[in-house]
Amino acid sequence: MDPKGVHFIVEASGCSPVIGEVDRMQEILVESARRANAQIWAVSFHRFPPNGVSGVVVISESHLSVHTWPEVGYVALDIYTCGSESLPEKAVDYVLEMVEAKHTHVTEITRGLEDNGDHEFYHSLITWEEVLKEDK
Repeated sequence: MDPKGVHFIVEASGCSPVIGEVDRMQEILVESARRANAQIWAVSFHRFPPNGVSGVVVISESHLSVHTWPEVGYVALDIYTCGSESLPEKAVDYVLEMVEAKHTHVTEITRGLEDNGDHEFYHSLITWEEVLKEDK
């Protein structure tokens, strides 16, 4: 029952103002892809008014994407990787550290599960919350 991939959907709150910097967010996601052992194919980032950032890093193993709302310190992060060599958890951890998230809600979806060789696939998920930094 080997999965085809692992998909992390992350809500990060209390993030630093860096989430409004297009170039910096691009650097963070590209480096997170490297840390996930992924092969990068394409990178596209854009600023949305008034100061949000949206971007995607296309990798051989699938993708990493981010959307930010700096005015409320919120980041929506999506990391999906396939293959046994990928380390998506490392990508998630790196992004959360770099944006200085204080709180996260994470859903991990194991995708492409197959029970009995019938080529009918399903997914399973777990979800959790973490307080990463206490407010002072």
